[in-house]
Amino acid sequence: MTIKFDEQTGLVPAIIQDAQTKNVLMLGYMNQESYDKTIDSKMVTFYSRSKGRLWTKGEESGNFLKLVSIKNDCDNDSLLISVLPQGPTCHKGTDTCWAETNDANFGFLTTLEAVIKSRKDNPSDESYVASLFKKGMNKIAQKVGEEAVEVVIEAKDDNEKLFLDESADLLFHYLILLQAKGYTLSDIEKVLKQRHK
Repeated sequence: MTIKFDEQTGLVPAIIQDAQTKNVLMLGYMNQESYDKTIDSKMVTFYSRSKGRLWTKGEESGNFLKLVSIKNDCDNDSLLISVLPQGPTCHKGTDTCWAETNDANFGFLTTLEAVIKSRKDNPSDESYVASLFKKGMNKIAQKVGEEAVEVVIEAKDDNEKLFLDESADLLFHYLILLQAKGYTLSDIEKVLKQRHK
């Protein structure tokens, strides 16, 4: 890998990203020696500008960053380092150096989960979601079953639009069912990760 270390400092910025959640955890700096040590040890090692020496993340706290991969940017002057964090990343005890939690994010599905939760917690007569919660678990489970059958039916035909529409309906109602049971996609992800091992 070609890395353009800064001519004056001999350093390159290293962006640390959780390999699973894809959240950015911190920013550090590497020189050639810390890069080489990271590759050899599979534990992320930085060059500490304040201490003037190599510093393996976790050497004091035990919160190591296990190396998954390193990528160069298009100009070869910054690194994206994918890791498996072994505890909080920030020295202040937070998951990230921006005091954010390192929770899984499923993009728009996470946004949709938040909307469903809001409709559950703050029901209105105009909300379809609130009306399902009002009707109770049996109705919600019934809707998931109906949508699942419709997906199976459309899977046997060649109409891609109908198949995708019914698949979206199934996923939407499944998210409602999860909320009704007190769970989220993150809970399902945990089960799938355990099975994957």
